[in-house]
Amino acid sequence: MPSSKALTLGHSPDPDDAFMFYALAENKIDTHGWTFEHTLQDIQTLNERATRGELHISAISIHAYAYVLDQYALLPCGASMGDGYGPMVIAPTGTRLPDLSEETAIVDWLRGRTIAVPGLMTSAFLALQLYMGKEINFEVVPFDEIFDFVKSGKADAGLIIHEGQLTYARDGFDKVVDLGEWWKAGTGLPLPLGGNVIRKDISPADRSEINLVLRESILYGLKHRGAGVAHAMPLARGMDTTLADQFIGMYVNDYTLDYGDSGRQAIREFLGRAHAAGLIPAPVELEFVS
Repeated sequence: MPSSKALTLGHSPDPDDAFMFYALAENKIDTHGWTFEHTLQDIQTLNERATRGELHISAISIHAYAYVLDQYALLPCGASMGDGYGPMVIAPTGTRLPDLSEETAIVDWLRGRTIAVPGLMTSAFLALQLYMGKEINFEVVPFDEIFDFVKSGKADAGLIIHEGQLTYARDGFDKVVDLGEWWKAGTGLPLPLGGNVIRKDISPADRSEINLVLRESILYGLKHRGAGVAHAMPLARGMDTTLADQFIGMYVNDYTLDYGDSGRQAIREFLGRAHAAGLIPAPVELEFVS
Protein backbone atom coordinates (compact mmCIF):
# COMPACT_ATOMS: atom_id res chain seq x y z
CA MET A 1 0.00 0.00 0.00
CA PRO A 2 1.49 3.40 -0.91
CA SER A 3 2.24 5.45 2.22
CA SER A 4 0.96 8.60 0.51
CA LYS A 5 -0.87 9.58 -2.64
CA ALA A 6 2.38 9.26 -4.62
CA LEU A 7 2.26 6.49 -7.20
CA THR A 8 4.74 4.92 -9.60
CA LEU A 9 3.38 4.57 -13.14
CA GLY A 10 5.18 2.47 -15.74
CA HIS A 11 4.53 2.71 -19.44
CA SER A 12 6.42 2.07 -22.65
CA PRO A 13 8.34 4.81 -24.51
CA ASP A 14 5.92 4.80 -27.43
CA PRO A 15 3.71 7.49 -28.94
CA ASP A 16 0.45 5.76 -27.99
CA ASP A 17 1.37 5.52 -24.29
CA ALA A 18 2.80 9.04 -24.30
CA PHE A 19 -0.47 10.28 -25.83
CA MET A 20 -2.49 8.36 -23.25
CA PHE A 21 -0.67 9.99 -20.34
CA TYR A 22 -0.11 13.43 -21.90
CA ALA A 23 -2.63 15.12 -19.60
CA LEU A 24 -0.98 13.61 -16.52
CA ALA A 25 2.55 14.47 -17.61
CA GLU A 26 1.59 18.08 -18.44
CA ASN A 27 -0.73 18.62 -15.42
CA LYS A 28 -3.78 19.22 -17.61
CA ILE A 29 -6.35 17.54 -15.34
CA ASP A 30 -7.37 17.34 -11.70
CA THR A 31 -5.67 14.31 -10.18
CA HIS A 32 -7.55 14.53 -6.86
CA GLY A 33 -4.28 14.76 -4.96
CA TRP A 34 -2.62 11.76 -6.57
CA THR A 35 0.84 12.28 -8.01
CA PHE A 36 2.44 10.04 -10.62
CA GLU A 37 6.12 9.25 -11.10
CA HIS A 38 6.40 8.17 -14.75
CA THR A 39 8.79 5.33 -15.58
CA LEU A 40 9.36 4.63 -19.28
CA GLN A 41 10.61 1.14 -20.14
CA ASP A 42 10.00 -1.38 -22.93
CA ILE A 43 7.01 -3.63 -22.46
CA GLN A 44 9.01 -6.81 -21.80
CA THR A 45 10.84 -5.06 -18.94
CA LEU A 46 7.54 -3.81 -17.54
CA ASN A 47 6.12 -7.33 -17.76
CA GLU A 48 9.07 -8.67 -15.78
CA ARG A 49 8.78 -5.91 -13.18
CA ALA A 50 5.09 -6.69 -12.77
CA THR A 51 5.91 -10.27 -11.77
CA ARG A 52 7.80 -8.69 -8.86
CA GLY A 53 5.07 -6.18 -8.04
CA GLU A 54 7.48 -3.27 -8.29
CA LEU A 55 5.23 -0.51 -9.68
CA HIS A 56 1.89 0.68 -8.34
CA ILE A 57 0.45 1.01 -11.85
CA SER A 58 1.92 -0.40 -15.03
CA ALA A 59 1.26 -1.02 -18.67
CA ILE A 60 1.45 -4.76 -19.20
CA SER A 61 0.99 -7.32 -21.94
CA ILE A 62 -2.30 -9.20 -21.62
CA HIS A 63 -0.17 -12.35 -21.91
CA ALA A 64 1.80 -11.30 -18.83
CA TYR A 65 -1.39 -10.63 -16.86
CA ALA A 66 -1.76 -14.40 -16.54
CA TYR A 67 1.37 -14.39 -14.34
CA VAL A 68 0.52 -11.49 -11.99
CA LEU A 69 -3.07 -12.24 -10.97
CA ASP A 70 -2.15 -12.44 -7.30
CA GLN A 71 -0.67 -8.94 -7.25
CA TYR A 72 -2.54 -6.84 -9.81
CA ALA A 73 -6.07 -6.07 -11.02
CA LEU A 74 -6.89 -4.83 -14.51
CA LEU A 75 -7.92 -1.23 -14.92
CA PRO A 76 -10.93 -0.84 -17.25
CA CYS A 77 -9.09 1.91 -19.15
CA GLY A 78 -5.77 1.83 -20.96
CA ALA A 79 -6.32 -1.08 -23.32
CA SER A 80 -4.40 -1.55 -26.55
CA MET A 81 -6.56 -3.69 -28.83
CA GLY A 82 -5.79 -4.65 -32.42
CA ASP A 83 -9.18 -4.62 -34.11
CA GLY A 84 -8.38 -6.49 -37.32
CA TYR A 85 -4.69 -5.58 -37.16
CA GLY A 86 -1.82 -6.20 -34.79
CA PRO A 87 1.63 -7.75 -34.49
CA MET A 88 3.05 -8.96 -37.78
CA VAL A 89 5.59 -11.45 -38.97
CA ILE A 90 7.76 -9.85 -41.65
CA ALA A 91 10.61 -11.02 -43.87
CA PRO A 92 13.09 -9.07 -46.03
CA THR A 93 11.69 -7.90 -49.34
CA GLY A 94 12.66 -10.41 -52.01
CA THR A 95 12.37 -13.43 -49.71
CA ARG A 96 10.69 -16.33 -51.44
CA LEU A 97 7.48 -16.67 -49.47
CA PRO A 98 4.83 -19.41 -49.44
CA ASP A 99 1.29 -18.97 -50.69
CA LEU A 100 0.10 -16.25 -48.31
CA SER A 101 -3.55 -17.23 -48.81
CA GLU A 102 -2.90 -20.62 -47.21
CA GLU A 103 -2.45 -20.66 -43.42
CA THR A 104 -0.99 -24.16 -43.41
CA ALA A 105 1.63 -23.15 -45.98
CA ILE A 106 2.60 -20.08 -43.96
CA VAL A 107 2.90 -22.07 -40.71
CA ASP A 108 4.99 -24.78 -42.40
CA TRP A 109 7.28 -22.10 -43.88
CA LEU A 110 7.71 -20.34 -40.53
CA ARG A 111 8.50 -23.57 -38.70
CA GLY A 112 11.56 -23.96 -40.90
CA ARG A 113 12.89 -20.52 -40.01
CA THR A 114 14.27 -18.53 -37.10
CA ILE A 115 12.01 -15.70 -35.96
CA ALA A 116 13.18 -12.68 -33.95
CA VAL A 117 10.56 -12.00 -31.24
CA PRO A 118 10.23 -9.02 -28.88
CA GLY A 119 9.86 -10.92 -25.60
CA LEU A 120 8.40 -14.18 -24.29
CA MET A 121 5.74 -12.48 -22.15
CA THR A 122 4.46 -10.20 -24.91
CA SER A 123 0.98 -10.75 -26.29
CA ALA A 124 2.57 -10.79 -29.74
CA PHE A 125 4.55 -13.92 -28.85
CA LEU A 126 1.49 -15.61 -27.34
CA ALA A 127 -0.50 -14.82 -30.50
CA LEU A 128 2.30 -16.32 -32.59
CA GLN A 129 2.21 -19.46 -30.44
CA LEU A 130 -1.54 -19.75 -30.91
CA TYR A 131 -1.04 -19.34 -34.65
CA MET A 132 1.88 -21.74 -35.06
CA GLY A 133 1.80 -24.04 -32.05
CA LYS A 134 4.82 -24.58 -29.81
CA GLU A 135 7.22 -25.47 -32.63
CA ILE A 136 8.87 -22.09 -33.02
CA ASN A 137 12.57 -21.43 -33.57
CA PHE A 138 13.08 -17.97 -32.12
CA GLU A 139 15.57 -15.45 -30.83
CA VAL A 140 14.51 -12.82 -28.28
CA VAL A 141 15.51 -9.36 -29.52
CA PRO A 142 14.54 -5.89 -28.23
CA PHE A 143 11.55 -4.79 -30.30
CA ASP A 144 13.34 -1.77 -31.78
CA GLU A 145 16.29 -3.90 -32.97
CA ILE A 146 14.30 -6.58 -34.82
CA PHE A 147 14.51 -4.95 -38.25
CA ASP A 148 18.31 -4.71 -38.07
CA PHE A 149 18.59 -8.22 -36.61
CA VAL A 150 16.65 -9.70 -39.54
CA LYS A 151 18.43 -7.56 -42.15
CA SER A 152 21.79 -8.79 -40.84
CA GLY A 153 20.72 -12.39 -41.45
CA LYS A 154 20.67 -13.40 -37.78
CA ALA A 155 17.00 -14.37 -38.20
CA ASP A 156 14.88 -15.18 -41.23
CA ALA A 157 11.81 -13.28 -40.07
CA GLY A 158 10.74 -10.90 -37.34
CA LEU A 159 7.68 -10.54 -35.12
CA ILE A 160 7.10 -6.79 -35.02
CA ILE A 161 5.07 -4.61 -32.67
CA HIS A 162 4.57 -0.87 -32.23
CA GLU A 163 5.32 1.46 -35.14
CA GLY A 164 6.99 -1.26 -37.21
CA GLN A 165 3.47 -2.30 -38.23
CA LEU A 166 3.27 0.91 -40.28
CA THR A 167 6.88 1.27 -41.43
CA TYR A 168 7.91 -2.28 -42.39
CA ALA A 169 7.43 -1.81 -46.17
CA ARG A 170 9.34 1.48 -46.16
CA ASP A 171 12.13 -0.24 -44.25
CA GLY A 172 12.54 -3.09 -46.73
CA PHE A 173 10.26 -5.89 -45.55
CA ASP A 174 7.22 -7.85 -46.72
CA LYS A 175 4.37 -8.99 -44.50
CA VAL A 176 4.06 -12.72 -43.99
CA VAL A 177 1.04 -12.65 -41.64
CA ASP A 178 -0.82 -10.07 -39.57
CA LEU A 179 -1.81 -11.87 -36.35
CA GLY A 180 -4.50 -9.32 -35.51
CA GLU A 181 -6.12 -9.91 -38.88
CA TRP A 182 -5.88 -13.67 -38.39
CA TRP A 183 -7.40 -13.45 -34.89
CA LYS A 184 -10.30 -11.25 -36.04
CA ALA A 185 -11.10 -13.60 -38.92
CA GLY A 186 -11.22 -16.59 -36.59
CA THR A 187 -12.99 -15.10 -33.57
CA GLY A 188 -14.73 -11.91 -34.69
CA LEU A 189 -12.97 -10.19 -31.78
CA PRO A 190 -10.17 -7.66 -31.42
CA LEU A 191 -6.78 -9.03 -30.39
CA PRO A 192 -6.05 -7.93 -26.79
CA LEU A 193 -2.45 -6.77 -26.67
CA GLY A 194 -1.89 -4.54 -23.67
CA GLY A 195 -3.61 -3.05 -20.67
CA ASN A 196 -2.96 -1.17 -17.46
CA VAL A 197 -2.87 -2.90 -14.09
CA ILE A 198 -2.90 -1.60 -10.52
CA ARG A 199 -1.60 -3.25 -7.38
CA LYS A 200 -4.11 -4.99 -5.15
CA ASP A 201 -2.55 -3.60 -1.96
CA ILE A 202 -4.18 -0.29 -2.92
CA SER A 203 -7.69 -0.12 -1.45
CA PRO A 204 -10.65 -0.76 -3.76
CA ALA A 205 -11.93 2.79 -3.25
CA ASP A 206 -8.55 4.27 -4.14
CA ARG A 207 -8.22 2.00 -7.17
CA SER A 208 -11.57 3.24 -8.46
CA GLU A 209 -10.58 6.88 -7.96
CA ILE A 210 -7.22 6.36 -9.67
CA ASN A 211 -8.96 4.65 -12.58
CA LEU A 212 -11.13 7.74 -13.08
CA VAL A 213 -8.02 9.96 -13.12
CA LEU A 214 -6.32 7.78 -15.73
CA ARG A 215 -9.49 7.62 -17.83
CA GLU A 216 -9.73 11.41 -17.70
CA SER A 217 -6.13 11.63 -18.98
CA ILE A 218 -6.99 9.44 -21.97
CA LEU A 219 -10.19 11.39 -22.65
CA TYR A 220 -8.32 14.70 -22.47
CA GLY A 221 -5.85 13.51 -25.09
CA LEU A 222 -8.64 12.38 -27.40
CA LYS A 223 -10.34 15.76 -27.02
CA HIS A 224 -7.08 17.69 -27.57
CA ARG A 225 -5.62 15.41 -30.21
CA GLY A 226 -3.20 17.83 -31.87
CA ALA A 227 -1.54 18.77 -28.60
CA GLY A 228 -1.44 15.14 -27.49
CA VAL A 229 0.20 14.01 -30.72
CA ALA A 230 2.75 16.85 -30.48
CA HIS A 231 3.59 15.72 -26.93
CA ALA A 232 4.13 12.16 -28.19
CA MET A 233 6.34 13.04 -31.17
CA PRO A 234 9.72 12.80 -29.32
CA LEU A 235 8.94 9.06 -28.99
CA ALA A 236 7.73 8.58 -32.58
CA ARG A 237 10.94 6.84 -33.77
CA GLY A 238 11.14 7.84 -37.41
CA MET A 239 7.45 8.56 -37.95
CA ASP A 240 6.26 11.94 -39.15
CA THR A 241 3.27 13.58 -37.47
CA THR A 242 0.75 12.07 -39.89
CA LEU A 243 2.04 8.52 -39.40
CA ALA A 244 2.33 8.97 -35.62
CA ASP A 245 -1.26 10.21 -35.50
CA GLN A 246 -2.36 7.14 -37.48
CA PHE A 247 -0.49 4.83 -35.11
CA ILE A 248 -1.96 6.53 -32.04
CA GLY A 249 -5.43 6.15 -33.54
CA MET A 250 -4.86 2.41 -33.89
CA TYR A 251 -4.19 1.93 -30.19
CA VAL A 252 -5.84 4.83 -28.34
CA ASN A 253 -9.57 4.76 -29.07
CA ASP A 254 -12.90 3.76 -27.53
CA TYR A 255 -11.42 0.45 -26.32
CA THR A 256 -8.82 2.46 -24.43
CA LEU A 257 -11.49 4.36 -22.51
CA ASP A 258 -13.14 1.05 -21.57
CA TYR A 259 -12.74 -2.53 -22.80
CA GLY A 260 -16.50 -2.92 -23.13
CA ASP A 261 -18.14 -6.32 -23.48
CA SER A 262 -16.24 -7.27 -26.65
CA GLY A 263 -12.88 -6.28 -25.15
CA ARG A 264 -13.49 -8.33 -22.03
CA GLN A 265 -14.65 -11.28 -24.11
CA ALA A 266 -11.52 -10.94 -26.27
CA ILE A 267 -9.27 -11.31 -23.21
CA ARG A 268 -11.22 -14.34 -21.98
CA GLU A 269 -10.96 -15.96 -25.42
CA PHE A 270 -7.25 -15.13 -25.83
CA LEU A 271 -6.15 -16.40 -22.42
CA GLY A 272 -8.67 -19.24 -22.48
CA ARG A 273 -7.21 -20.57 -25.74
CA ALA A 274 -3.72 -20.07 -24.34
CA HIS A 275 -4.52 -22.18 -21.29
CA ALA A 276 -6.20 -24.88 -23.37
CA ALA A 277 -3.03 -25.05 -25.50
CA GLY A 278 -0.80 -25.34 -22.42
CA LEU A 279 0.81 -21.94 -23.04
CA ILE A 280 -0.05 -20.35 -19.67
CA PRO A 281 -0.04 -22.11 -16.30
CA ALA A 282 -3.63 -21.71 -15.08
CA PRO A 283 -7.09 -20.51 -16.11
CA VAL A 284 -7.51 -16.75 -15.77
CA GLU A 285 -10.45 -15.12 -14.02
CA LEU A 286 -10.49 -11.47 -14.98
CA GLU A 287 -10.51 -9.01 -12.08
CA PHE A 288 -11.34 -5.47 -13.16
CA VAL A 289 -11.31 -2.41 -10.97
CA SER A 290 -14.88 -1.23 -10.53
